[in-house]
Amino acid sequence: MTDRSSDRYRQGMATRRAVLGDAHVDRAQSATTEFDQPFQELITEAAWGHVWSRPALTKRERSIVTIALLAALGQDEEVAMHVRATANTGATREDICEALLHVAIYAGVPAANHAIKIAKQILGEMDAARAKGE
Repeated sequence: MTDRSSDRYRQGMATRRAVLGDAHVDRAQSATTEFDQPFQELITEAAWGHVWSRPALTKRERSIVTIALLAALGQDEEVAMHVRATANTGATREDICEALLHVAIYAGVPAANHAIKIAKQILGEMDAARAKGE
């Protein structure tokens, strides 16, 4: 079991909240069970506390790389989550488009085409929420 008071865990949780937003992280935390608690701790420390918290790339740059990798791997739910997270990372629609063009060339047109469909849907939802003042 992870020491939730460790620097790595605290940094990971802060970064995770900064990128994904409090509402998302709170939902994930409230849905955590004894079964998946070790996984939640792992991603908080490793993905968010170590990789996403490193200073060499900005959150915008990491966001772009992450979207491209997830699209190439066909991880639809994760693509959607990270497109939503661009509201917090500073990655723009142009950045998303450019990342998915790279996916088309290096991972295949079908992967990029599907990810573009997901990104368009999520960006549309974000626009609608913004128009409603949410």
